[in-house]
Amino acid sequence: MSGWSYVAVDADGRRQTGKIEADDPPAVRARLREMGLLPEVVEPRGLRAASLDFRGSRISAGELAMFSRQFSTMLVAGLTIEKAVAVLAEQPEQEQMRDVLNSVREDVVAGHNLAAAMERQPRAFPRYFCAIVRAGEEAGALPVVMVRLAEYLERAQALRHKVGMALVYPVIVTAVAFLVVGVLLTYVVPQIVTVFEHSRQSLPWLTQVVIMLSDLLRATWWAGLIIVVAAALVARHMLRLEPVRHRWHRFLLGLPLVGRLRSGMATARFANTLAVLVGSGVPVVKALGYAGASLDDLVFRQGVNAAIASVREGVAISRALKEAGPFPSLLLHLVASGEASGELPSVLEQAARQQEQIVEARLATLTALLEPLMILSMGVVVLIIVIATLEPIIEMNRLLR
Repeated sequence: MSGWSYVAVDADGRRQTGKIEADDPPAVRARLREMGLLPEVVEPRGLRAASLDFRGSRISAGELAMFSRQFSTMLVAGLTIEKAVAVLAEQPEQEQMRDVLNSVREDVVAGHNLAAAMERQPRAFPRYFCAIVRAGEEAGALPVVMVRLAEYLERAQALRHKVGMALVYPVIVTAVAFLVVGVLLTYVVPQIVTVFEHSRQSLPWLTQVVIMLSDLLRATWWAGLIIVVAAALVARHMLRLEPVRHRWHRFLLGLPLVGRLRSGMATARFANTLAVLVGSGVPVVKALGYAGASLDDLVFRQGVNAAIASVREGVAISRALKEAGPFPSLLLHLVASGEASGELPSVLEQAARQQEQIVEARLATLTALLEPLMILSMGVVVLIIVIATLEPIIEMNRLLR
């Protein structure tokens, strides 16, 4: 038997911590339920006490989409919620996902509904996800709702994948460019300089500049590395501050291509999330709050919060979003049309699809512009270094003739 530390909740809702001897975590949880406690965390004894404040593991968006699809399939096949979660807990190879699903299953067995069990794992299941599940349970249409949720997550994952793949090539080209230039300046140029030193000839100004850069890079590369790492750490810390992050997001939105790309992605995600929430029966004000919370861009998130205040006062959603500022006019017109026709969820889905198509088109444009520009820039830098090293050699050959 091994020693385990636990966090559990008693019948009065108070959280208790303690230690217990058992063979494995399931045995610990069984013992705790016999004691009238609902287990939250079970950890090997000896871990830091701070770890007992664990509230579930993070799971990726891809894992969440796969879970939603598999869970909806099992519900349609007639499995109970507890049985479906138990089966899925046996499937994932990732230990974190398995632990999350086991905790959800235990809460369901203990009498909690599925949404409440998921809400006890806030790092794994976003608030909008739990809200959709709760609406499906209350409406008695959980299988249908989970199918829609799975489709939404799969579309969002596909869009993120396309954005990521579009950025891979520029990142690789940039890394290779810096590597090539670094090798030329730190290894090739110094080798050629030794030849020039014996010739005692005056060097062209371009060659002198390249030699100075080479000497500077070889002498201070470690300082440059420290500065880059320090700047990255400072930037990371500053971006955790909401005012700084808000100004940074506003600056990105003001850039010609990048701003339109971010705006399209945020709009597509907002429309998709709101469509699933409203279509699942979540009240409009709550749906707006959850959809806004799912956004990474603070400018759009604060715009949604401002729109929520207006909707509470009776203002139409389209007008409230228009007054909030950042949303494109195409989305506003479609939302207004959906409100007038009473088909807001379907119209929002159409708006999300249109925004996704716009994002894909802008990604293609951005990639088509970046690829030749980066290759051209890399070629120009290498050409300058080559000319700077060859020009003195050509002059020496002329003198010899």
